[in-house]
This record gives sequence, structure tokens and C-alpha cells, in this order.
Amino acid sequence: MKRILLNTKISKIYIISVILITLLLLTSYFSYAMFTVTKEKSNAISIVTGTLSYDLKVDGVSTDKLVVGPKTSKTFTITLSNPNTRIARFNLYYKGSLNQNIEAGYIIDCESIKPPAVTGVNLEAVGAIGSSETYKLVITNKGSEEETVTLGVSVGLDYNNLSLENDQYLFNEYTNEPNAPELDTNMIAVKYVDNNWVKADISNTNNDWYNYNEQKWANAVTVSSSTRENYKNASVGTIVNMNDIETMWVWIPRYSYSIASEDGTNYYGKQGEYLTTTPTQELPGEIDVKFVASGEKDRCSAKYKAGEEITSWYTPDAFTFGDEELSGIWVGKFETSSSNPDAEYGGGNTTSLDPMIKPNAISWRGNSIANIFNISIKMNDNGNRYGFTNNVDTHAMKSSEWGAVTYLTQSKYGKLGNTNYSGSDKEVYQNKSEEYITGCSWGHPGGGTGYDFGCQYTYDIDINGTGASTTGNIYGIYDMVGCSHEFMMGNYNDVTINSGFSSMPDAKYYDKYTSDDTVTACNGGLCKSYYLSEIAHWYNDFYATVNSDIPWIICGSNYYYPDGSIEPLTPGIFWYSTDKGTDDTYHDRSFRIVISP
Repeated sequence: MKRILLNTKISKIYIISVILITLLLLTSYFSYAMFTVTKEKSNAISIVTGTLSYDLKVDGVSTDKLVVGPKTSKTFTITLSNPNTRIARFNLYYKGSLNQNIEAGYIIDCESIKPPAVTGVNLEAVGAIGSSETYKLVITNKGSEEETVTLGVSVGLDYNNLSLENDQYLFNEYTNEPNAPELDTNMIAVKYVDNNWVKADISNTNNDWYNYNEQKWANAVTVSSSTRENYKNASVGTIVNMNDIETMWVWIPRYSYSIASEDGTNYYGKQGEYLTTTPTQELPGEIDVKFVASGEKDRCSAKYKAGEEITSWYTPDAFTFGDEELSGIWVGKFETSSSNPDAEYGGGNTTSLDPMIKPNAISWRGNSIANIFNISIKMNDNGNRYGFTNNVDTHAMKSSEWGAVTYLTQSKYGKLGNTNYSGSDKEVYQNKSEEYITGCSWGHPGGGTGYDFGCQYTYDIDINGTGASTTGNIYGIYDMVGCSHEFMMGNYNDVTINSGFSSMPDAKYYDKYTSDDTVTACNGGLCKSYYLSEIAHWYNDFYATVNSDIPWIICGSNYYYPDGSIEPLTPGIFWYSTDKGTDDTYHDRSFRIVISP
């Protein structure tokens, strides 16, 4: 009897155990949210309750909505964290109501931003328990309406394959493409065909308008009011008559740069594929450039050892205009001339004339820097002759904007990268016209022993003439070496002296230097992107710093200085000196105009 009772108890225990195990298996099969079986490296089996989660912040705020205006690029700082007690795998994706108008990618900068370990798919760098990673995402809205982009995260265990719905898109790796030029309403895109400027296709299909990889910078013009509507309505390919053109412009897209050192001490750029010799002060090398969206702003040393990965970038100050971050700037293609070129000094000391920007014209000289400032800003006044609207800001060139042009020139996108030139001819050629004719070329860089002044080659003569542009072809900017000295809106400590200013203009219109020492001139520090200190003496170009007696900067030298008047320093694109701000002595100071869209 005792034996039977014992067997009965064992049977009951066995039956109950089977039922419990069966229920457990059924429950785990039907409810992944309640019970998840995971495999560790030890092959042990553990049971985890609950679903996997994530923590997503945009610019420090918990949100998944990104608003981007029409035809705008914005950069957002994204932080993605793994709050789980499990190793996880993540997909970060985006979704927009107008997906065909959205492009999105991540970028790397020099501060603490890191790319996904596996580009755009599994963000494995975030997968560790309690880990957190920060990314910068660029959202470009190509449409004409404001777009709200929704971020999303799919998450699973480290061995799960993650998928996306049809209308969800992964972020792509950042592509180094220049921001599209921003044309004001009455600006006309042009390209050069068969010795003529013709209307270009602004969609840039097949690089019809611009291609910075081939040193083809975007060009645009304004025309006389009597011909404006005809050209605006004309078909692509229509010749734009030079007699109808009043101003010519070149687009400098927003970028960041870094300067290499081949020896770890001297930062003369990298040798790369465009020089056959090690860079020196006399023949410097390539400045590395990456194009960036208007929301991206690097702020690091912009120095690195050649051959190593570039992790330090700087965005030139030229692309910050007051509190606006610009996608690029339009720069006058030539030194400014006047609406009365027969006037003394091509225009003289007056504000009654209108600026023109054309080749084969007499550079406007003999003006005070205050007059230059006023002439430039009134170009977009209501009813102006050029058709400019209040969507743009025309102003006299700042020294930081000159710097943005020179650095791009010394990159693979500028004359340095043009394979039609080698050795010392990589330097921009000098304009040695003693009559101050815009667009002329000597056919050689500044210096040497040549006293043969004149307009040896016009701007449209291939190589000998176009060598005086910042690209080495007709699409670049001219007169940045020679012709006239150019006044810059760069000033020492708000000293107005004889400039004609009773007080300094709004801070966004000029660069302020607080010291006569180039190491501390920019608010106690080095002047990055201004050519004042980082690249001083490159190509042996002369420089002199501003001070309280001569507080204004002039750039580019003039037509003279044939053999380096201050040996061994020569004229060049990195040449700069100082002035009192009034051109009543030499009458060889001109100016250049910039558009901030």
C-alpha cells in the first residue's frame, strides 16, 4: 500500500511538471514581448522580460521631428543611446511626407562626432550596454515647401536582422558636394561656350552650369533693365551679350578646410597629386577642402600631419554673416569699375556713380573706404538698376571673404588642382596693366624681373590669360593679383582715422582685428581662414599688419612690384598690407563686391 501511494505522488508531480513546461513553452512562443530567449557567448540560455528600447535626442531635446524649410539644408546633432541591459542593434531612419524632395546623410566633424560603424545600416557603435553615440545629420529639402522629417529607430538584439518599411529611408554616408548656387530673382546663370557667355541650365544637368571637381565654378550675371526680361525668358544656350551685362559673379560654396604638414612642423599644405616637390613657403601645397551644408560649422585647429586621417576642420568665417550661416557667397568676378569709366581714376572719390563688374574695364580707384562701403550696400536698394531684391545683401568685400576665395584657390578645386599648370605656374598670374584694365594677365606669377607692364593677355585667352584667374580657366575670379590694391573691410580696433567713417558700420560688414600681432589678432587668437597668419608668406608673398596708425587692410598688391620690391617678398594672392582708408595719395586702391544670399 505504501508503495502504491508513493507511485501515485510521483505521477502527480510528473503530470504537473509537464503541464507547467508546456504552458511556459506556449507562452514564450506566442508572446515575444513577455519572454525573449537570447544566446550569450557562453551558449547559456537566459530569459529577459520586456521590449528593447532606445533614447533619441535632437540638439539635446527628446524629439523625432525635424523641420526643414524649402530649398534649404540643415544640420542636426543626433544622440542615440542604448538604455537596455542587453547588447542591441539599431537602425536610424527618416521618413518625410515629400520623400522625393529629401536627401539625408551624416557628416563627421572634428569635435566628437563619429560615423556609424556600419554606414547607414546597423549603428553597432551604440550597441554596447549603456552606450551613447553622437552623429550630425544633414537634411536637404529640395522642394518648394517646408518639410517635416520624422526620425525613427528600429531596434533588436545584436543578432537580429533589422528591416525597414517602404517609405522609410536610411541615412547615407555624407557626399562631398557643393551647395547649389543661390540666385537672386534677376541673376542669370551663365557658362562659356565658343567664346561667348550663354545662358546655363540651373538644374546643372550633366554639370552644364558648374563642376567644382573640374575647377568649373558657377558664374552668374545681371543685365541692363531694358534687356532683363528678354534674357530671363530666353532658352538655355542663348548668348548673353557682353554689352548687356552689368555685373558678373562667381559662387564660392560653403566649405571647411584643413592644412597639412609634411614634416610635422611646417604647415605648407600637402604635396598630394598636384605637386612634384615637397611643399615649401615658396611653393606651397594643397589645402584640403570639404564642402559642407549651411548648418555645419567646424571649429577646430584645421591642422594635421600629411598621410594621416584628417580629423580637424575649420569653416571659414566668411560663411557667417551676422547671425546667419550661409550656404555660400557670390564674389565679384573682377575688380569693380564704374558707370563712368572715363572719370578720373575710373570713378574717383564719389558715391554718385554705380558699380560695374566686367572685364576690359578701368578699375574704379581714388575712393575712400567709407564711400566704397556705401556704394556697395546701396546696390540692392529698392529700384536699383541691377534688379537685386532684399533677399540678398551686397557689401564691400571683407578680408575673411578674400580668405575664403584664396583657400579654395589653393585646393584641388582651384588653380592648384588644374593639371594644365605645374610647378610655380600653379600660382595665380599677375595683372600688370598700368592702365588698371580688369581681367588682364602677365602670363606669369608676380615677381621675376619683368618690367613689361601692360595688358599682355586678356581674360579670355586660354592659359596665358586664364592663368590669372583663381581656377586657371575662365570660370574663376580675376584681378586678385595685381591691377589695383583692393580695400578690404578689415580694421584694427574700430580706428576710423581718415576713412570717411564717423563710426564703424554694423559688425557683420567688417572684420575686426584686436592686435597688431598676427598670432593674437583675432580676439586674442590666431586668425583662421583669414590668410593673415596660417598661410602668411606663402609663395613668398609680402604682408604687413594693421595697427592704430594704418588700420585698414588692402589685398592682392597692384600691377607694379615687378621683382619683389621688398626682397624676397613678391605680389600674389596671399599678399596683404595696410592703409589709412583714404585713397588721396596713390590713387591705386580699388575694391570688390560680395553678395550674401
